[in-house]
Amino acid sequence: MVLPHRIVPRFLTSPANSFTTFTTRSRTRTRTHFRPRISTRYASTSTSTTTESLAASRLKTAAYAAGIAVSGYVVYIYTTDTRAFIHRYIVPRLLRFIYPDAEEAHNVAVSSLKSLYSLGLHPRERPSAMATGPDISISVFGTQLANPIGISAGLDKHAEIPDALFALGASIVEVGGCTPLAQEGNPKPRMFRIPTLDGLINRYGLNSRGADAMARQLRDRVRLYAKSVGLDEGSVLNGEANVPPGSLLPGRLLLVQVAKNKETDERDVEAVQRDYVYCVQRLARYADVLVVNVSSPNTPGLRDLQAVEPLTRILSAVVDEAQRTDRREKPRVMVKVSPDEDEDAQMEGIVQAVWSSGVDGVIVGNTTKRRNGLVPPKVNVTPKEQLTMTETGGYSGPMMFDRTADLVRRYRKMLDGPSFQPAQEEKAVANEAVDASITGIEGTITEFSENEPKRSSSQPPEQKVIFATGGITDGRRALEVLNAGASVAMVYTSLVYGGSGIVTRMKNEMKQELTETKS
Repeated sequence: MVLPHRIVPRFLTSPANSFTTFTTRSRTRTRTHFRPRISTRYASTSTSTTTESLAASRLKTAAYAAGIAVSGYVVYIYTTDTRAFIHRYIVPRLLRFIYPDAEEAHNVAVSSLKSLYSLGLHPRERPSAMATGPDISISVFGTQLANPIGISAGLDKHAEIPDALFALGASIVEVGGCTPLAQEGNPKPRMFRIPTLDGLINRYGLNSRGADAMARQLRDRVRLYAKSVGLDEGSVLNGEANVPPGSLLPGRLLLVQVAKNKETDERDVEAVQRDYVYCVQRLARYADVLVVNVSSPNTPGLRDLQAVEPLTRILSAVVDEAQRTDRREKPRVMVKVSPDEDEDAQMEGIVQAVWSSGVDGVIVGNTTKRRNGLVPPKVNVTPKEQLTMTETGGYSGPMMFDRTADLVRRYRKMLDGPSFQPAQEEKAVANEAVDASITGIEGTITEFSENEPKRSSSQPPEQKVIFATGGITDGRRALEVLNAGASVAMVYTSLVYGGSGIVTRMKNEMKQELTETKS
């Protein structure tokens, strides 16, 4: 017999008891029904927190990006300004430290400047640097130059970076020297530093890629510019862009220096003439001024060409060929003379050749082969530097300045003197008389129209222009050579030691000096 108290539990737990099963399932469903709602409520709170966190994270990222962008812009503005500390005190010393060989440092500097310019990251003179102070513009060859500072040849030997050099603030940039055919120059090493004196000795020997290579380089530059202003090459070269055809910049002039090949015998003046004429034929279209180099100390026999007779023949050939340039405005011609040809008779011979040939001006100064008077009193050079001073080659540095200033005064006096001008005036009178007699014959055709004005022999000849180079390191020295009779003061070695901001500093020093003088 089954007891009742055993039956009740069995009944309550029996599967046959549908009420109990339904109740149990209902409770289960009820719990299952509420769990998702509770879970959804918790999920909503978590999403809100995540969204806020994500927004904060994005805000921080944006702030960091903005900070980096602003910092980058500030660094860009600073490092690309020629007045920056690094360009004067860090970059020149760093190059000397990393590259003990001076020529290697030079090549790296040119290559770096070329790359930086292509990226828009090159150092440049900002308008704010010259915003105040007296006007230092000057008129040269009919062009109103923004300032009287130039950069000498040798820095940009192959016309790779003229625009980057103009960006440093110079009104004149001289590229080259360029020879007719490519030549390697003298064996290496061929450039040496004397840091105590801020001096250099070089014996490059006019290493050049040749006139054709430089012409292509300059032609491509003109074509690129022409495309940017919507003109063709010929229009730009004929002045339709309202900029000089060489510099392609208002208030600037590009000088192209030419020279003979080392293998050309200097005793064969006709062969030498052909060398210079070939360079003119290839390069004159792309130059504002052609510079005839007869003063490099590193090409054997080149300085012998500064004698009156050969120099006159060479310069005359260059001037005549320059006048044939296929361009509306013909390039001017200057001759670069040696600082070592400082005897009166030598200088008078050069001046005579300048007037006789019709050359427009003289660049006074080049490197010197002399070694006397280059070490200032109480300055001790190291034994290594003393040994370097014995190297063959041309020296350049601050101690050249007194010689340069003296030569400028003397050349100015000689070029302006009447001694060498009467021959020109007599020639003009004779030509005018011939023209008058020819035009008097009825039906004769001359190259002059009736309405075309002719130069009278009574008009004074145009003054010959002088550019000065050698030892010019600051604004005071620049003003001194300008007051001595030069129109432009040019730098090279001071740029190597003073950095890319030297031109800007010199101009500011000039303005300050002029302001103090007026007050």
